[in-house]
Amino acid sequence: MTEGIGRGGAAALGSALWLAWNAAVAFAQQPIPLLPPPGAATGGVGSGGSAIQSTPLDAPPPSAVPPPTIPPPDAAAPASPPADPSPPSAPSAAPASAAAAASRVFCNQEVGYRLADPSSVPQPYRPYLGIFSDAAWTPALCAALIVENVTSDGTATITYVFGPMGSGGKAAGGVLHGTGIVKDGTLLFQNSDGSQYAFKPYYTDLDGHWTAPAGQNYDAIFKKAY
Repeated sequence: MTEGIGRGGAAALGSALWLAWNAAVAFAQQPIPLLPPPGAATGGVGSGGSAIQSTPLDAPPPSAVPPPTIPPPDAAAPASPPADPSPPSAPSAAPASAAAAASRVFCNQEVGYRLADPSSVPQPYRPYLGIFSDAAWTPALCAALIVENVTSDGTATITYVFGPMGSGGKAAGGVLHGTGIVKDGTLLFQNSDGSQYAFKPYYTDLDGHWTAPAGQNYDAIFKKAY
């Protein structure tokens, strides 16, 4: 009797083990869902729902962005002709320069001078520029005046010549170089001996006035030479 129960129990135990093993195999073959652990944040999804959330990808750093590629130029395409260069500008006019040095005989004396270009002299002072000669303070005393230049402030560069009227004259002569000033329409200068000179335009000539050191006064027209 005991032997029969032992055999029957062993058979029943074997059947139970076989059934348990089949059940375990069947369970292992089932897919296991990926669920978050209890209490984890699910973005509003319950513990029984899906825990998969869509997460936007971070933009790559600027250095990781590849630079745009520029296709090489088409070798078969004709090159654009270069633009026509602009015509060269005309050379600027050279500044007005003084005339070449020259010389003439005044009052029996060779006198050198250099006249400025009239265009370089301010318009109000141009009537004073030039050679003014054939003047006589007295029947025995010749005179000439050369105004070589007048600057914008009225300063005049002058050469004053005096001497005898003829080759046989006994009057003293000389050539004086210095500066004068144009003031109130009159060219003024003086000699070291105290003589005072004043010249005003008279048509194209100059009307001269000389006050000698002793106080004598003389007048003469100085004709413009060309």
